[in-house]
Amino acid sequence: MSDRALRPATVFAMSLLDQDQIVINQKAKLIELTNEYAIRDTEGNDVGVIRQEGQSKAKKLARFVSSLDQFMTHALSVYQADGSKVLEVTRPRKIMKSTVQVADGTGAPLGTIRQQNMIGKINFGLHDGTDQRIGEIRAENWRAWNFAIVDATGQEVARITKTWEGFAKTMFTTADNYLLDVKPECQGTLRWLVFASAVSVDLALKQDARGFG
Repeated sequence: MSDRALRPATVFAMSLLDQDQIVINQKAKLIELTNEYAIRDTEGNDVGVIRQEGQSKAKKLARFVSSLDQFMTHALSVYQADGSKVLEVTRPRKIMKSTVQVADGTGAPLGTIRQQNMIGKINFGLHDGTDQRIGEIRAENWRAWNFAIVDATGQEVARITKTWEGFAKTMFTTADNYLLDVKPECQGTLRWLVFASAVSVDLALKQDARGFG
């Protein structure tokens, strides 16, 4: 029996997490105090949404007047089009490197995404719930715009591409856009972590540079 069959939330996740290509678009805001991402297929159809949750008024005020994002915990929830939650992504406050915790829609832990370095091409390790390393996210340049995702053997199973245009030229704003392209053979826990990676890269690397601070 696969690990996917063991989780009740997987029944709802099939239509979203089983898609091989999705576009994650960060909705533009004048001041980014609450993160929100639209999820679409490559035809432009809405298939889900990602929302930041659990922010108090005090936290929003702190984000408005300072550059303290890296010292705050950020939690994002992934919902598919019918409103069911399929994934939770949490980045606890950090000092230097980021660690992102990934859970399914019921809150059951799936694994972690861990930043491995701070200089040069940024890499992240993908670890399952038993702390076994099952893959890696590898930046393709020092600016960390595009990423290759590999399994434990080093074989590429997915890509995150920021410069993808497609229908984004007319439908999207200048806010960050990511194309997640997943190979069909990428299954099980690795596929869940791959999907979470498209948001985690932004949460881990870009979040601290936003706002007025």
